[in-house]
Amino acid sequence: MSVPTWSPEFEVDEPLVRRLLRAQFPDLAARCVRRLAEGWDSTVYLVDDTWAFRFPRRAIVLPGFRIELELLPLLAPLLPVAVPVPVHVGAPSEEFPWPFAGARLIPGHEATGTGDRAALAVALARALRVLHAPATLEAVGAGLPEDANRRADMQTRVPFARERIEELEREGLWRPPAAALDVLEEALELPPPVATAVCHGDLHFRHLIVGGGGLRGLIDWIDVCRADPAIDLQLAWSFLDPPARAAFLAEYGPVPREALLRARVVALFLCAALALYGAAEGHEAVAREALAGLDRTLAG
Repeated sequence: MSVPTWSPEFEVDEPLVRRLLRAQFPDLAARCVRRLAEGWDSTVYLVDDTWAFRFPRRAIVLPGFRIELELLPLLAPLLPVAVPVPVHVGAPSEEFPWPFAGARLIPGHEATGTGDRAALAVALARALRVLHAPATLEAVGAGLPEDANRRADMQTRVPFARERIEELEREGLWRPPAAALDVLEEALELPPPVATAVCHGDLHFRHLIVGGGGLRGLIDWIDVCRADPAIDLQLAWSFLDPPARAAFLAEYGPVPREALLRARVVALFLCAALALYGAAEGHEAVAREALAGLDRTLAG
């Protein structure tokens, strides 16, 4: 399976952002507009060092983007960590055919290359314990779709993980040890997953905002869904070394072995995909963090 096309279906540049802001949000000064980040789903521009405006990059993400706009104002008061609540919501127009949105910037940076992760482990566990709680599902989860990407379904995810790992090996980026193949083979024996919680859906190191040694926020909720919590718990494997992982699990609470195995497969898949993305796009820090995540996932 080849690396997906990372190029957007619709390119957003600074002049376009300024025109859209003038047309739809004339009260914003927009003296300073600069590209802040980009991924497969969206491009983010920072406006006046205060507002993070997200612009979808492809049509397939629009249903999730609209769910995110509706859900985050409801979810934000429930979580012990910041999420980007949309304040300025832009409408489709002749210049840009899709909705877009601006939220107050969560200060900090994505968790690429973060050093000591013990304190982050506890804060992350607390946030996910609340997110995955039955009360949160009852409060905001009724209208959420089940995970359409079937991330926790091992009959789907194991073949995808194998394809990504094989691609890494062909590119000379990482040689999978036998332990990786053993994990994938074992996971094929798991039963189908059950959607029991509200899940972020795509929670990896680029979607953690950190600063001052602490967890500041969780961003990019475009894949939010009802799912098996294992799809978020992959961070316990890919982002945390064994001591920090133990602290995470002690704070989060009991996790069945089956869920840990699902999470481990999701970790292998996500890290392999992010390593390929980083290599293809020249994001060396992303590639390094993803490759290190593969090694952490296997350091059980």
